Amino acid sequence: MIAAALALSACGGGGNSTSSAVTAPAIPSSPAIPLSLAAQVGEKIFSDTTLSGSGKMSCATCHAQSAAYGPPNDLAVQLGGTDLKAPGTRAVPSLRYKEFTPPYADLLDNPDGISVPGPGGGYTWDGRAATLADQAKIPLLAPNEMANASAADVVAKLQAAPYAELFRQAFGSAIFGKTDSAFSSALQALQAYQLEDPDFHPYSSKFDLYAGNKIGGTLTMAEVRGMKVLTDPNSGNCASCHYQGAGLNGSSALFTDFSYQAIGVPRNVAIQANADPTYFDLGLCGPLRTDHPAAPGNAFCGMVKAPTLRNVATRKSFFHNGVMHSLEQVIRFYNTRDTLPEIWYPTVGGTPKATADPSFPTYGLITTQYVGGTVQKFNDLPPQFVGNIDTQMPMDGRAAHSRPPMSEQNIADLLCFLNTLTDGYKAPATSPTSGACIQ
Repeated sequence: MIAAALALSACGGGGNSTSSAVTAPAIPSSPAIPLSLAAQVGEKIFSDTTLSGSGKMSCATCHAQSAAYGPPNDLAVQLGGTDLKAPGTRAVPSLRYKEFTPPYADLLDNPDGISVPGPGGGYTWDGRAATLADQAKIPLLAPNEMANASAADVVAKLQAAPYAELFRQAFGSAIFGKTDSAFSSALQALQAYQLEDPDFHPYSSKFDLYAGNKIGGTLTMAEVRGMKVLTDPNSGNCASCHYQGAGLNGSSALFTDFSYQAIGVPRNVAIQANADPTYFDLGLCGPLRTDHPAAPGNAFCGMVKAPTLRNVATRKSFFHNGVMHSLEQVIRFYNTRDTLPEIWYPTVGGTPKATADPSFPTYGLITTQYVGGTVQKFNDLPPQFVGNIDTQMPMDGRAAHSRPPMSEQNIADLLCFLNTLTDGYKAPATSPTSGACIQ
């Protein structure tokens, strides 16, 4: 019933389908099920700070359990390197609900079974890692993350770790004799840990209780309205990219279709790399991915992956560049990117007003009101790729200062529903009768 109610159209840009040949290990149904030896090793590696050039960073540093395995702070990008001062170039995503992510493909079926195939799948914002093991390799060796000089450097540290014997039990007594095999085994261990430990996919939100018709899973009127906004193609239309019907292999709703879109997120001046005006993060077209050239006419340039909306209310930085820091601000950006571009993008050539008009919004990235000038819309995308911008609702390219797609009530209700996607929900003994998300 829930899948049928929620399965609306997904992005025409692509994603994955229920018929795609994606395989994933069975997920333990209870934390009481013991982890395999490989997963036990992965658990040790995940929190081991000695496996970094600084000796102070682990996987858990940026993927904190307390933050749904996302960053525990509101930094746009995290700091790493041998001195923990080297900035990243992209926001850190959560590691929860990755178990059904298919490898990247330029033409991948969409899970809604309606939209045309397009770029989808893969790990990281640009999908360049095909598996969780491939993804784990990136931070271990990246100079601005864990900053190991080589795979051999990692293996030497593993051999000296207090869990080295457990590593041998899992992968063979002679495993440290071959660096490549030992390093590959470490990556497989991290993957096994993330796939086997239920905490990486607990399905323990209020929405999950509702979807499973379980006690305590009754949504309020506001939350039900918010779910309708999320699925309504004429208002929020979030489901067009954050598809939430039945997932692959019988999984519960994942709230992503694994697809890629270019939505014109404003440039984040807080990212050090962006100090260079010629630098652009084009997602599928690099600079971190190299198989799609950043050439005029390449429709993939500027596209980044649509993440899951599960636990989105716990995040403190949003989008691939971490430019926004509240969920409400993100929703308002979707709603007014086109109708009020001057509050999201810089204005050049105008005259700033000493005092903004009372009607000038304060929720945008730009809080100074200008008279005249030109708004530099889509300022984090070279002009030759602006044509790649997705024009689906609510970002449908409507005229500036026209009426936005969502009302204030829509926004409030959508926020209420998105909060039901936070894991660890405990139903109160007595249902509240008042509050912002009740009526």
